[in-house]
Amino acid sequence: MLWAQAEALKLPQKVRVAVIGVEGHLAEVKEPLPLLPGVEVVAAMHAVPEKARFQFPSAKIYTDYRKMLDECRADVVAVCNTNGERAEAVVECLRRGVHIIAEKPLAVTFEQMGKVSQAVRASKSKLTTMFPMRFEPEWLAMKRIVESGAVGQVVQVATQKSYKAPSPGDWRLTHANYGGTIPWIGIHMVDLMRYVTGHDFTETYSMQSVLDFGRTNTMESVTASIFKLDNRGIGMLRMDYFRPKMAPTHGDDRMRVAGSKGVLEYMAATGITLVTGDKAPETVRDLPARRHLFVEFLEHIYLGKPEPITWRDIERANYICLHAKRSAETGRAERCAG
Repeated sequence: MLWAQAEALKLPQKVRVAVIGVEGHLAEVKEPLPLLPGVEVVAAMHAVPEKARFQFPSAKIYTDYRKMLDECRADVVAVCNTNGERAEAVVECLRRGVHIIAEKPLAVTFEQMGKVSQAVRASKSKLTTMFPMRFEPEWLAMKRIVESGAVGQVVQVATQKSYKAPSPGDWRLTHANYGGTIPWIGIHMVDLMRYVTGHDFTETYSMQSVLDFGRTNTMESVTASIFKLDNRGIGMLRMDYFRPKMAPTHGDDRMRVAGSKGVLEYMAATGITLVTGDKAPETVRDLPARRHLFVEFLEHIYLGKPEPITWRDIERANYICLHAKRSAETGRAERCAG
């Protein structure tokens, strides 16, 4: 895949990276390492050491992340543990003054998120979170088209995430570790809807169900959320874990942006299509190169470039998902505060 960053990145110092857990979007750190000759993963932690050793055979392996942080002198920590454990690890890294690239969500309860927000504001460390979809060509193109005014004023944004179900024994099948489908995969689309349209959410009403059909778990396998946009438009997100095993990809992500001048849509099967009052439907083929979050995060830390994702966007996406989750649990609409 073509990257915007195609040459090796020269940093003013060697960067030592430690990894807490090997779940989720670990590739966000591993994939760009060939472009980062001055960056080395020196330590990795997992409760099952073999899982960490498989991912990072040259790193020193730990089963206790606090001991790892005491010993490895990391500059940057990738926090990729389970959802329920993440907030505590992030706060600990912030307390120690190391920079963090963390899996999402940062927290699965309001109490946890409050502690993370407080720790971020008290620390001089830089923090980003793994919203990799922001940096993929299709979503970059959609943002560019909306910003150009081609669809006019956004009145509705409708999105989908459909995934294949996890295998038996997966950590996500334990609710204390998982924390909910809306925070886990919904946060991607919550962030993308805000990013692509430029609008925030003010209110949400959500529903969710556990329909496991013999899979024996507590994972919410189907959800639906409605959001009120700050311009009185409407956002929608539907999610399920019923993508068939024979489907060609793990996920089926879609977005439709309806505006006062036109409609912009994306799905993998058709690509990006745009239709307006002035032009017949067209397939958008001029896509930006893929950007890479970890590379841009390092450029921000060590070269003074802009942060790839603002803390405000990270915090908002996490809080909006917590409100949507609580709405699904209580059956009541929630104001998207925080």
